[in-house]
Formats: sequence, C-alpha cells, structure tokens
Amino acid sequence: MSGLVHVDSLTKTFGAVDALGPLDLDLAENEFVSVVGASGCGKSTLLSIIAGLTEATDGDVRVDGDPIDGPGRDRGVVFQGFTLFPWLTAQGNVEFALEGERMSKKERAAQAREHLALVGLEGFEDHFPAQLSGGMQQRVAIARSLSYRPRILLMDEPFGALDALTRRDMQSLLTRVWEQHKLTVLMITHDIEEAIFTSDRVIVMTPRPGRVRADLRVPLKRPRATEMTTSPEFRALFAEILELVHEKVA
Repeated sequence: MSGLVHVDSLTKTFGAVDALGPLDLDLAENEFVSVVGASGCGKSTLLSIIAGLTEATDGDVRVDGDPIDGPGRDRGVVFQGFTLFPWLTAQGNVEFALEGERMSKKERAAQAREHLALVGLEGFEDHFPAQLSGGMQQRVAIARSLSYRPRILLMDEPFGALDALTRRDMQSLLTRVWEQHKLTVLMITHDIEEAIFTSDRVIVMTPRPGRVRADLRVPLKRPRATEMTTSPEFRALFAEILELVHEKVA
C-alpha cells in the first residue's frame, strides 16, 4: 500500500447497476489529481466514497493507512453548489466550520479571517451570500473547507455553475492556494482544460462501471499561468485525454 489515499479493488453497485470498479487509485501527500470521464462513469461516486458520504459495495479505501468510516475532519469537501448558510455572513459561514475545534471564539474569528483572505475575500467578511457573486460564494465555500486544515480536499465539479471567465479566475485562484498551502486534492471535473491546468495527474475513467482507463502525469511547470493553455505540451495532452474519454470500450 502506498500514498496518503489508497483505493484498492473498489466497487459500488446501485441495485442491478454496476456503477464503479473494480478500481485502484493512490493519491500521494500534497498531490493534485483530477478525475475526468463521460457522464455517469462514477466520478462523483468515487469522491463520495472517499469523503465517507457513501459506502462502498466492496474493496478497501484508506487514508494514511486507516479505513474510512464516515466523514472526517481530515477531509474537506467542496461541491458544485455553494452550500452556504444564507443567514450567516461569509465570516459566519467559515466560523461555523470551526465550532468543533478546540479554540476560543477569538481564535475562530482570526482563523476564519485568515482563510477568507487566502481566497481573496479580505473586506467581504460581513457580506451575506446573497450579496456575493457566484465566484465569491464558492471562494467562501473553499475557505470554509480549508479553515480546519484538512489533509485532503475533495472537490466535485466546484466551478461547474460559474461562467467561463469566473471559472478561469477560480482555477487560477485554486492553483495559487494549493501552491502556497500544499495539501492533497482530488477534483472531479468534466472540463479537460481545467483538469490539466490545475493538476499533477489526470485520471481518465471508463464508462460505467467506472475504472481507471489512464493515469497521465501533467508535464507543466509550476506556478501555472493561463498562457500555458496554448502550449504544444498542453494541447497534445488535451487531445490525448479527449480521445481517451470518448474512446469506445471494446
């Protein structure tokens, strides 16, 4: 067994439907990995099992050698929907995630402000979700998930509800945050460019039942810049992944 996250022979069935696996996957400490594949291939199911929100049918999933038994503070989760409490400010939403931590109210407030600043929301602490744009709301959601300092960040189509320009801004923000404050990230996305731009590795899954079709390393230096998306290396990898996603299974 190797890696911070270890997935071994994982399967998931829903009634008569084989949704996932058998699937094997390892995520190293401080590694950024994206998963792409056709709709319905089990990408979100994989993330949900690692998050502890869904039980596997068979197989083994471990974090740092320990089996997953439900959600845990070692794993932060960000979904496509912003999932913010509308009656709490940005500051209040982040502080809410810290209520289970052993810290004073003053310490919680300071840690919330620190993480809102980390995602570029300094000065917006007292704004309610309805007063923030979609991109800003997702920044609050990311700050909230990072605030209790998990070892792993699990992201399920986190920018799927955003317009193209805001989405690109959020991709750049995410890579900067990850480069400054390393942690292991697993991101589910339909956007191949997003997967390449943000990640160290891109996992391509087969159609249902989802298995690993390809595990590709991204040959782009960090820090990443948007100009890289037009480079020959980027475009060649994009074409390879696109072909793999749409390739028929024999």
